[in-house]
Formats: sequence, structure tokens, C-alpha cells
Amino acid sequence: MARPREFDEQQALAAAMQVFWEKGYEASSISDLTSRMGIQRPSLYAAFGGKKELFEAVLGSYAQMSLAFIEKRIRSAASVKEAMRVYFQGIIEGAGGSNPDLGCLCVNTMVELAPHDVIFAQFTRDYQLKLTELFHGTIEGGIRTGELSSTLNPAAVARALIISAIGLSVTMKTRPERSLVENAVEEILTLLE
Repeated sequence: MARPREFDEQQALAAAMQVFWEKGYEASSISDLTSRMGIQRPSLYAAFGGKKELFEAVLGSYAQMSLAFIEKRIRSAASVKEAMRVYFQGIIEGAGGSNPDLGCLCVNTMVELAPHDVIFAQFTRDYQLKLTELFHGTIEGGIRTGELSSTLNPAAVARALIISAIGLSVTMKTRPERSLVENAVEEILTLLE
């Protein structure tokens, strides 16, 4: 009979997420992870497999939380333009209480791992696709209500907004001058006109 786990798996995942977010995948050691998670190496291996499997679990959890958070913020905005402004402002300020210097964990993975790991390349493509679909539906809704011009191409604008958001997320890690990124966001939002 297997022994019950002596730790809260969700808390351990949250702690591991913080380590990966702060250091990146490659720079995060098993010792860093077990120390922050409050577990021993054998427990990490028994519960998650290895470092890569732990990161996959962390990334899946992060993506699910991130998409739900973004969708809630977009759906609760008074208008499509306000929804997009809130989304981009969240990247600048660090939405959900995160540090903007850390960036989006999925975008970080896109930069660090996706170029040479097919699993993470596919994962980050799927994440982008889900965000693009959310934006696409939001823009279509704005066209239906008359807020946005019927001449807009919702699919093309959604893709352009997502690519801009990824670029902004990476840029925020360099601690740019705030007025520069805020001016850039104003230009990005003209895509909705």
C-alpha cells in the first residue's frame, strides 16, 4: 500500500512555480526547488517525476490560472477597448500581483525553451492560440455591438494584439521607461480603430 503524501501538492506546485518564474527553467536546480517546496528529493521524484515533468505541471497550472484571470478581466470590462487597455496595462504593472520584471511564465518558456524543445514549443503555441481565440471573440463582440468598426478583421487584429503583448511582456523584463511602454500601448490599441 502506498504511503499518503506528506505535503500539499498544490502548495508545492505554487512554490515550484515561483522558483521557475524567478530563475527560469535551466537555472532552477533540484535543490532550489525542493528547498522552496519544503520537500525532499525522493518526494519530488515520486510526486512529479523529474524537473522537466515538474515544470510541465507548473506550466499547465500557470496557463490555466493565467487564461482564467485574463478572461475574467476582459469579460468584466465595460467595453472591448477598455478590456484591451486593462490587459496591456496588466502586462506593464504585473497583473494579478506578479512582478512585471518576471514577465509571463508562458512567454518566458517561449523564449527559453520552445526554440529547442518540441513539447514546450507546442505548449506555448497552444497558449497563444487560446489567448488569440479569446481576443478574436472579444473583438467580434465589439463589432456586433457597434463599438468597433465592421471593417476590422477580428482574426488579424487578435493575432497582432497577441504578438504585441508577447513583445511587451519580454520588454518589461528589461525595466523600460514607463512612458515609452505606455505610449507604445496607445499605438497598439489603435489597431481597434
